[in-house]
Amino acid sequence: MNSSHRIRAAATWLGGGIALVAASYAAYVTVAWLRYGRPARRAGSAETDTLLDRFMSAYEVSERHHVRVAAPAEVTLAAARDMDLLQSPLVRWIFRGRELVMGSKPDDHVRPRELLPLVQSLGWGMLADVPGREVVMGAVTKPWEANVVFRPLPSSEFAAFDEPGWVKIVWTLRVDPVGTDECVFRTETRVVATDREARAKFRRYWAFVSAGIVLIRWMMLEPLKVEAERRAHAALPVLQAVVV
Repeated sequence: MNSSHRIRAAATWLGGGIALVAASYAAYVTVAWLRYGRPARRAGSAETDTLLDRFMSAYEVSERHHVRVAAPAEVTLAAARDMDLLQSPLVRWIFRGRELVMGSKPDDHVRPRELLPLVQSLGWGMLADVPGREVVMGAVTKPWEANVVFRPLPSSEFAAFDEPGWVKIVWTLRVDPVGTDECVFRTETRVVATDREARAKFRRYWAFVSAGIVLIRWMMLEPLKVEAERRAHAALPVLQAVVV
């Protein structure tokens, strides 16, 4: 095969790959649009979150992810609070892609790398913090705007907030112990709009960008598992020395 044939073959494969990606994305957007307002049912009682229900019991979007971790619950939650999502080139690309598509101004602020300090610096508020078990974060915002502003609310006011034109978002970091040395890490995100106009705007936004959001949630699971298990393993010699 000469060079011109190889170039044409490569172009054919590339064109086919781009077409497949475009078709898959179009199908995803359609499904996300149609599913909006019909959040997935909980798989069982383990996915019930009574603490989260205090802040948002009715919602239009829900995303849940979990992973089993061979580390104590307290160690796992500490690792989750400290995780650095921006270590991942794909996550950085997703954020950069949103900037380009939405025409956002780059964020030039120097921000913390750890997850909770980072999101709090962006405007998220901590609604609840149960040491070693669960953290609930929340904000009201207008995600469809190019330069998103997250507005925190006191935990006592969050559930009742109904000012028109906003969406309310809550998300969790949660660990459920399985014995003393294992746990299940869970994260859940819920969204509800405060009026019809905001719902229509957010539905369009969610249909087109939720693929990246869901991917980030899913991608955090394996690095968290690795880091929590590393911390648990590193602590073993210390614990054994104390016992001896």
